[in-house]
Amino acid sequence: MRHAIAGVRDPVAWPDDSKRPLTPQGEKAFRQAARGLAESAPAPSVVLSSGFARAWRTAQLLRREAHWPAPLACPELEVGHAPQELLEVLRFHATSNIVAVVGHEPYLSELLSYLVFGNIVGARFVFKKGGCACLTVAGSVIPGTAALRWFAPPRFLRALR
Repeated sequence: MRHAIAGVRDPVAWPDDSKRPLTPQGEKAFRQAARGLAESAPAPSVVLSSGFARAWRTAQLLRREAHWPAPLACPELEVGHAPQELLEVLRFHATSNIVAVVGHEPYLSELLSYLVFGNIVGARFVFKKGGCACLTVAGSVIPGTAALRWFAPPRFLRALR
């Protein structure tokens, strides 16, 4: 899941971009998307989130609106990390039925391509803010072995509620 709509990058307002919050409109729209997600997909057993304010708040809204578990901080989902770095974290949670991640672009597109095609440029996915993808992995988390089950923009998720 990509974080919901956040404020425009502004080094004056947020010298530390990791503190940039969701906009009030972004929160409102994402609450509806989270409710739609709750209606159409099973809740994960683990939620890993970037610690950046916008992703963390998105994960908190998923807990409140979709009744997902409380998020766990996952620095490997933060800007500046490569998708390969997340594999060990995913393997650690391999016994969990469903693992959700909340993060940023272009990281999530690269992660999706890496898990499905085995490299970060195998395909270009466009995660809208508040959009979500669902993958299945049979067995161990190995690049190129995941299957894309669905890919949904936030507008679609809102329509499901």
